[in-house]
Order: sequence, then structure tokens, then C-alpha cells
Amino acid sequence: MKQLLLLLPLFIYGCSHDQHSADTGPTAQTLPVVEITAGQQTTFQEYPAAITGLDNVEIRPQVDGILDRVFIDEGAKVVKGQALFKINDRPFREQLNLAKAGLQAAEAAVENTQLEVEKMTRLSENKVFSDFQLKTATAAHKVALANLEQAKANLANAQINLDYTVVKAPINGYIGRLLKKQGSLVSPADPDPLTQLSDVHELHVYFSLGESDFATFRSKYEGNTLEDKLQHIPPVELLLSDNSVYGSLGKIDMVDGQFDKNTGAITLRATFPNEHGLLRSGNTGKIRLSMQHQDALLVPQSATIELQDKIFVYALDDSNKVAKQPITVIGKSGPNYLVKDGLVAGDRIVSKGMDHLQEGELIIPEKTVKDSINRTALH
Repeated sequence: MKQLLLLLPLFIYGCSHDQHSADTGPTAQTLPVVEITAGQQTTFQEYPAAITGLDNVEIRPQVDGILDRVFIDEGAKVVKGQALFKINDRPFREQLNLAKAGLQAAEAAVENTQLEVEKMTRLSENKVFSDFQLKTATAAHKVALANLEQAKANLANAQINLDYTVVKAPINGYIGRLLKKQGSLVSPADPDPLTQLSDVHELHVYFSLGESDFATFRSKYEGNTLEDKLQHIPPVELLLSDNSVYGSLGKIDMVDGQFDKNTGAITLRATFPNEHGLLRSGNTGKIRLSMQHQDALLVPQSATIELQDKIFVYALDDSNKVAKQPITVIGKSGPNYLVKDGLVAGDRIVSKGMDHLQEGELIIPEKTVKDSINRTALH
């Protein structure tokens, strides 16, 4: 009996302690929280791009013949007027000699007919011959003059064909692959050129914008026309295939006249200097465009979750209860999303530990960090 009396207070205390524990429930989580602020931000968009030289010229023969000499190698840098190929010129030299002989014959014929006209003129004046014979001699002289002009044209054409046997560079640039070798029969009708020549001291980089992106792009810059707006577009960067940034900035200087009806996109062109020939036609890369945003809201990507192609954050109300809030993202700035809808300046969101949160759960904010997002973006 005495032992039962001693155990009774312990039993009562245990029951009361268990009841107290049940009443308090689980402890609220302590999670870090950031406050959303607004300010001017710069975001970047990247678009696949194709790189071409300023000029890309197919080098083709202008006459038929056997390729006698190849003066250059693949990849060589050449200057305008430099000899590239030599076609066997013997047939063309003979044609030139024949044309010269034809010219001499035509000149002699003109002299003969001229003498005949002079003779007939004197005899006609003395009434020895009739005017008909003078007219006949004059007509023959005109035919001889016409034949002389034809002979001159034949000579000039023969000289042109002979000159065509030396194929020269029409521009400065770099030689492509040599598709014909020494000894090959070449012709202007060949489907393939002898080679290609690219002038790459400047690069034309082409990229495309969708209709909505182009509308945003167009609205960001001053000017009443596209030509005016092009003058206010800041220089752009070129990202190469290895994601390195090309050493020189470029300038957007052309917008296509219409949208592609198949893709719904419009093509733009940026021009970059390439003085040292580091890039060639056919390279690929990306154009990086910068956009300035006034009163922009930035949200750390680490503070978001993505479900079914939508992006959410956990926003806090005044009582520190969380609610899953969808946001509309229109770009990125460093590690942050640029948000268009879903939040306003001053809203608080959970920055970490969202995996175990539930809708309406009460949390204890670890701290509120003002301007932290903007500082992160600036760095």
C-alpha cells in the first residue's frame, strides 16, 4: 500500500506531461526568407547564329581546257588579282594569232576598196564611168569597213579568252578546298567550282528572333523606324561553339524585310571585325543580346520549384504562413529569374528548404535579407 502511494504522483505527472506535449504539436520550421525588391536590371538572351564572310565567291573557269598549274594551296590567303590557276593556253594563242591575221586581211581589204572608190570618183567626174559603178565601189568599201570591225571584235574576243586561261582572285580572302587538281579537264559548265574564296576580314553573323521576341526587341530602343532603332542598339557579343566569348563586339546592322512563313521568325545580321582571320565562313555560335529592364523583379532560381512546366515560389503572408505561388519568368540575370507576374516588390519568399513545405504551413523566418537579390545580380 505504501508503495502504491509513492507511485501515484509519478503516474499523474507522466499523464500531465504527455497531455502537455500533445497540446503543443510539432514545432514550426525555421527557414531563410528573402524580400523581393525592384530595380533596373540587365538580362541576356542567346540565339543560335550562323557565321559567314563578307564575301564568298565561287572560283570557276571561263574557258574549256586542261588545268596546267595550281598556284595556291588550300587555306592560303590571297590578294585581289593574284593568279590562282593556269589553263593550257596553246589553243587560245592560236585563236589569237588567227584573229590577228584576220584583222590584217580586213585592213588590207579596206585599203583596196578605198582606192577603188577614189578611182571611180575621178572617172565618174570625167564621165568615163556611170554613177552606178561608183555606188557599187562605195558599197564594197562599206562592206570592207564592217569586216574590219568584225575582225577587231574577233581579236578582242580571242585576247579575252587567252586572258581567261589565268584564273585570278577577284577579291582578297582565303582559299577553300581545291576541288580540281592539276591535269583535270575544266569547263564553265562544271557543276562544281575550282574552289571557293572567302573574304573574312569582317564577319556577317545571322540569327533569328521569334515574333514575340522581335516585338520586345523592337520596343526597347529609341527611334521611329527600324533604321533609327538600329543606331541605338548597343554592341552585341558572339559566343563561339565552345561557349567562349569572341574577342570583339559586333553591331546589328540589318533586319530582314519579312518573317519566314514557315518558322515565324525574322532574320537579323550583326557584323564583327575579324582582322586576324581567326574565324571563317561556316563557323557557328550564338549571339548574346542584352536587355535593360526598369523596375525589374528578380527571384533566385534556387528559391523556385518547377512543376508541369510551371515555376512556383513559396510566398509568406503576414502571419508567416506559406502559399505556393506561380510566377511568370521572362528572362535570367545571373543566378536569378526576371519575373513579370506573380510577385510584387516587398513580397517575401522562402529561399531554401522548400522540398518539405506544405500549403498553408506556418514557418519561422530565419531572417529577411533586403536588396540581396540585387547585390547578387550586380556581382
